[in-house]
Amino acid sequence: MAADLKTAGWHPGRWQILQAEQWADTLAGHDAPADDPGGVRHSVFPAAVEAWAEFGGLAFESAGAGRELARTPFLLDPLCGLHQPRTLADLGRALDTRLAPLGEEMYGRALLAIDEAGRVYSLDHTGEWYLGDSVDQAVTTLLLGTTPARLCIAAV
Repeated sequence: MAADLKTAGWHPGRWQILQAEQWADTLAGHDAPADDPGGVRHSVFPAAVEAWAEFGGLAFESAGAGRELARTPFLLDPLCGLHQPRTLADLGRALDTRLAPLGEEMYGRALLAIDEAGRVYSLDHTGEWYLGDSVDQAVTTLLLGTTPARLCIAAV
């Protein structure tokens, strides 16, 4: 796993705060679509900005067998969720927290999100998945190919 992190460009002390602040400004300034009567906008909060500063921009091309399931490529770039504020707000409401985009899995087939406490989720066509209590744990889950917990939430 350390080799995967190094190949992706992560190193101890990595802190790209200027890039993280640019992403925060872009997300916060993104206008709600004209056809969205509620005008939902992105949430930006410290846990998200810190995750973007440390891990933002890293791409992992992992593939093949993992411990429990196939490993998939993923990208940690919050702009992958730029057009998903309604989806993130709806899930956040169900979880009683705010969510911000974190990146994507499988070249856009799943959206990665982070909440105010730093917990990470994956949302795809089959449901919502809990990847871990932190970005570190989520990256470990994805790189090792361990089965994430499926969220069981009531419809919002």
